[in-house]
Amino acid sequence: VRVSGDQPVLIDSYLQDATEVDVDALADGQDVHVAGIMEHIEEAGIHSGDSACSLPPYSLPQATIEEIRRQTKALAKALKVVGLMNIQFAIKDDQVYVLEVNPRASRTVPFVAKATGLPIAKIAARIMAGEKLKDFNLKIETVRPHVAVKEAVFPFARFPGVDVLLGPEMRSTGEVMGIDTDFGRAYAKSQLGAGTTLPTGGGVFISVRDRDKAEAVDVARGLAKLGFNIIATRGTAAVLREAGLEVEIVNKVLEGRPHIVDSMKSGLVQLVFNTTEGARAIADSASLRQTALLNGIAYSTTVAGAAATVEAIAALKAGELDVAPLQSYFKTLF
Repeated sequence: VRVSGDQPVLIDSYLQDATEVDVDALADGQDVHVAGIMEHIEEAGIHSGDSACSLPPYSLPQATIEEIRRQTKALAKALKVVGLMNIQFAIKDDQVYVLEVNPRASRTVPFVAKATGLPIAKIAARIMAGEKLKDFNLKIETVRPHVAVKEAVFPFARFPGVDVLLGPEMRSTGEVMGIDTDFGRAYAKSQLGAGTTLPTGGGVFISVRDRDKAEAVDVARGLAKLGFNIIATRGTAAVLREAGLEVEIVNKVLEGRPHIVDSMKSGLVQLVFNTTEGARAIADSASLRQTALLNGIAYSTTVAGAAATVEAIAALKAGELDVAPLQSYFKTLF
């Protein structure tokens, strides 16, 4: 109060490790149709434009999805929305939080339209011109027999020296979509579309911050089953070995050579999972992320992204990806 004088003091609360959800809906002031519920792969805190997302949600319980649908309809009616509406939610400990409500179209509209087969922008325009939602005979939101994944495309390779670590500032310059019968295959297609070639074998380097180490065990266990050689720094390696995994220890860059960057340049690493926090730790690990970028090594800077990558690699090893016309995914729906 002494510092601000007569001006208000704004205090924000941060939801750590929450799951972010985007929702696009159509409304005519009375009726509401939830066009798409998208679960972000990366946790809340990563800009929504930079986060991959899955439609339908790939890990949320059905009860949470129904609560999100209920809140979306209640908000649209209370705000008397006519046309399109976008809401961003965060899910933490089964509690649904509203981050923001936008009574307009958002960047997710093209993705939702392609993923669901509904021309929602066209429908919204006609509703704004006076037509009613019930005139379009939209089916009740049901579970579709396919999964679509949106992935962001980044320009990092064009800017030498830039850190690829994701954060609250949007850095992507485009997006692609992968669609298939399950999440793993759809996510694999989205990575291919974004220019990332996922390896099906070799070495994987894992170095994660303390609060991600428990989840890193599941990631590493999945990769070990797929035949990968696990490489980690001492702190992460200790946790993985305690869980019964075989791990090769490698030095951090600051610990002296031979270190992880040397291993990456020598072709011993085909996949990198690195999460970090704090200015010093981010600066210390920047060189390994830059090396991954320059050498075309697949990487993830979030543990949720790492888990999704494991599912995608498992899908790739299970069989080749098929290509089908987009319309073929909707022929049984209409």
